[in-house]
Amino acid sequence: MTDQAVDTSGTAAGSAAGWATGEFFGRERELKALRADIERAGLDTLAGRKAPRARVLLIAGRPGSGRTALAGELAAGLAGDYPDGILHARLTDPGGERVPTDRTARELLDDLGIASPPGAGEDELSAMVRDALAVRRQLLVLDDAVDAEQVDPLLPDNPDCLVVATAQGPLTGIPDVRPCTIGGLDTASAVALLGRSTGAVRITVDPTAAHALAEECGGQPAALTLVGGWLAARPNASVADVTKRLHDMPAGPEQPTGARPLARTFRFVYESLSQPTARMLRLLSLAPAGLVDAHTASALAGCSVSGAQSALDDFAAFGLLRRKSGRQYEVPGCLAPMMKALMEDRDRPTEVQLARARMLERTVRQLQSCRAITDPDGSPARKKLAGLPRALRFSNAPEAAEWLRVRQPALLASAGIAVEDGDLDTLARRLVAALVRALAAHRGAEAAAPDLYGLHRLVLGVAERHGLHREQAAALLNLADLDARTGRMQEALTRYRAALDAGRAAADPYATGRAMESVGGTYQEMGDWQRASDWYGRALEQRLARGEREDAARLYGRLGSVHTYAGRYGEGLRHWRAAAAGHRRLGDLAGHARALSEVARVQEYAGRPHESLRTCQEAVECARQAEDVRLQGALELRLADTLDRLGDPAAAQVHRSAAEALLGEEGSAYEIRSTSPRD
Repeated sequence: MTDQAVDTSGTAAGSAAGWATGEFFGRERELKALRADIERAGLDTLAGRKAPRARVLLIAGRPGSGRTALAGELAAGLAGDYPDGILHARLTDPGGERVPTDRTARELLDDLGIASPPGAGEDELSAMVRDALAVRRQLLVLDDAVDAEQVDPLLPDNPDCLVVATAQGPLTGIPDVRPCTIGGLDTASAVALLGRSTGAVRITVDPTAAHALAEECGGQPAALTLVGGWLAARPNASVADVTKRLHDMPAGPEQPTGARPLARTFRFVYESLSQPTARMLRLLSLAPAGLVDAHTASALAGCSVSGAQSALDDFAAFGLLRRKSGRQYEVPGCLAPMMKALMEDRDRPTEVQLARARMLERTVRQLQSCRAITDPDGSPARKKLAGLPRALRFSNAPEAAEWLRVRQPALLASAGIAVEDGDLDTLARRLVAALVRALAAHRGAEAAAPDLYGLHRLVLGVAERHGLHREQAAALLNLADLDARTGRMQEALTRYRAALDAGRAAADPYATGRAMESVGGTYQEMGDWQRASDWYGRALEQRLARGEREDAARLYGRLGSVHTYAGRYGEGLRHWRAAAAGHRRLGDLAGHARALSEVARVQEYAGRPHESLRTCQEAVECARQAEDVRLQGALELRLADTLDRLGDPAAAQVHRSAAEALLGEEGSAYEIRSTSPRD
């Protein structure tokens, strides 16, 4: 998803919330045909049926033909007809890789303000998009589609919505779609676009040369933008001379005829660059998700940040990059393949690998800085942060959070690149770990869960590739936790058991104990009390054998809860009393009080109200000694309820008044939190 889609023709389209048009050249006939196609009766209407889905308008053309700009102009003109706004999704990365449908759907849901479940699959997420659009009147722009399989799952089942798609060819498989095929601009529009960069005077003094240059560029907006930027940087160069030089420039025979004007123009501009600048441009094809900032360019080229920023500004002026929000740039999809081909031809593989490693290492350090700024002053992380170069530091947490928000697509892509590389796995693990910590620190684990799920899967892939059992167990535990949180219990069980095997292979007692306890917790959530108590018992045996008394006390409580839910009150009492004794030995008065309150609860369930009353009074005294006012107030309320059931309303009122004095306005809304998440 992009905040601003800017076509290489130079026409700007607005954000997902609404498109703000800039200067637009030509295409009047195409715009008229597209608007007419909206009103055209579809096949369902002609057959007497109500249209079941949104109408799809297709703009087909080669990369660099201005199809994105045309889609933006059309959407801007139609914005008033779609009060719920405009959504924009790009279906192909600048490097040419198709964007998975689940990623596109997740980004659309984010724009709609709908939380997407972590780990959800393509079908579930695309169904959520369709459900959300089913009750809206919205315009959806799907840019640079590879095929119909990318578009079809996202089509709203709502004829009040409209979909505008761009692609290189027809989207076979989507019914009732007539492509609007575009080629080069007409000569007048092409010359006007050229004059926007060069200035009107240079066009006026030699209109014949300007027309010839426009024809040499095939009327393609991307090619015209490149040569216009080159001329603008050289005010003394004549249009006629550039036209001749461009005409003499060879185009690779491997290029299709329609792609040669852009390839020739790109080569012309590229060869005018200095050697270091040309090398930087080639290496920008490594930029994750095609997104570049000064730090990325600096690390790739091995130059200063200020020098990289100056070069990026020049590239944007030439049309070699697109300006995005802030000081971020994007590699145009129509130029990225040519930049990559030059890199593969001119740069040695070892140099490319080194550049990629420098870029990822810089990203790790920025992420560490982004995370550290959230720690309090004087903390070890902040002291370490002070030792970083000024260019890598953030002045405050909001600045770091904004950087993380803007760079997140590139950061997630960086993690994928690092893992896919295979030769940088140590760096990949550091990068993913730093990104996980930064996202959790600034967005919170709950909000970042969908992205964290993907990152944990990347870690799992690296761990499995290299037989790193400890990292494998950690990744599986994290993934299983997210599965359990979203209700995918069977998937969670499978991963917890796999984590147990990995933990045993690594001889990691923490991972094995955590996995056994989590398996028990999952069975508890599923209501399988027998299996839950069995797995809790296994985890308890390990904790006791290792002398981990605090964890053992917690597990006694979990066993007490499970037995209570199963109606085995005797076993429940035994384990809750063991939990209370464990907390008492640890000197944890608050934990002791909570465990005693659970003993009282089970005694009441078992039909022993007087014993429950005495135990509850003991728990209140423990909470008072622990100076835990909130816990003491909650226990006073429980004591009052017990007295009511025993037929002593006067005493119950005394304790209820005491609770109100302790809890204030919270009153009876406060509940005791026991050691089990189900309690």
